[in-house]
Amino acid sequence: MKKIHIVYFLFLSSFICVAQNSEYQKSKAIIEDLDRIVAPNGIQESYALKIGGINQWIYVRGQDKDNPIILFVHGGPASPLSPITWTFQNPMEEYFTIVNYDQRAAGKTYASNDTLNLSKTIHIDSYVEDIIEIAEYLKTEYKKEKVILMGHSWGTIISMHAALKRPDLFYAYVGIGQVINTKENERLSFEYALDKAKTDNNKTALEELQSIAPYPGNEPITRDRIIIARKWPQYFGGLTAYRNNSDYFFQAPLLSPEYSETDVQAINQGNIFTLSKILPEFLDVDFNDITEFPIPVFMFMGRHDYTTPSKPTETWINNVDAPIKKGIWFENSAHLIPMEEPGKMLLSLVKEVRPMATKKAKE
Repeated sequence: MKKIHIVYFLFLSSFICVAQNSEYQKSKAIIEDLDRIVAPNGIQESYALKIGGINQWIYVRGQDKDNPIILFVHGGPASPLSPITWTFQNPMEEYFTIVNYDQRAAGKTYASNDTLNLSKTIHIDSYVEDIIEIAEYLKTEYKKEKVILMGHSWGTIISMHAALKRPDLFYAYVGIGQVINTKENERLSFEYALDKAKTDNNKTALEELQSIAPYPGNEPITRDRIIIARKWPQYFGGLTAYRNNSDYFFQAPLLSPEYSETDVQAINQGNIFTLSKILPEFLDVDFNDITEFPIPVFMFMGRHDYTTPSKPTETWINNVDAPIKKGIWFENSAHLIPMEEPGKMLLSLVKEVRPMATKKAKE
């Protein structure tokens, strides 16, 4: 059976080595040219910025600098969006200035720092403070009153904490593949895979899943158990709806205008470096006690997401008290909404979220 790629907080896929032939270089050059922002009032910048005591890579893109800023916080941990934004982000850049960054120990940031010192900083609180520091920098550097905060997967954990700690920095919060309770997500994901394996009479899946049952249970949640628990829900469409693999996602960095092949290799290196250090804190994440949210909150939920199952998010958004709140279902998506339903994501951001910033700007 074809090897299943593991994502979420495991980015263990091994990138194929692409030969330095002319066709590959030509393809990458075409994407780079298409990806260039040439509008007179546009912005396209990437640079290393000292954040939280280390160099972190920042990517700023938009067709009009006067548009609201979205600070987009990637998942993983250590699975940066910056090398795959060329696959989905361009239309969003007509309505927003999008800021991505490679988190500590992710992608170019991993490669730009001394791992000995970096190792001591892999804690949720450090990532939260990074978001706050970047948001403050963006306000000053790009002359904005506030920014919109948007997180994906693991990024929703640290983004939620940042929004709760410093709501004054953000017009609104958008969660994509939101994590509410890690262990509950693990249980729902496992149960989904087990049910599908039984329905499909997939003996290999059943054997592997039953080898770690009950999951998560009372046994330690080890790396080996997690690999099995991630593998089969994704095979059954829980990462990308209706697909048993997501090669288009894992291989996209190879064609990135922002990343060299060395940078691509750093993604996997950073993920392995991060996982064991952050896992205990990650497993204790629980936002169920948050019954009030200080800023407008929007949850983008994939109907088929069994990487971060959407049911706990639906329950949370229905019960939370917030100035404005809305849960939006993406019926043909699992976990990778930006690439699975980019049109609906754009329309949702423009219709629901952008007014939070433009309204304030007019007042």
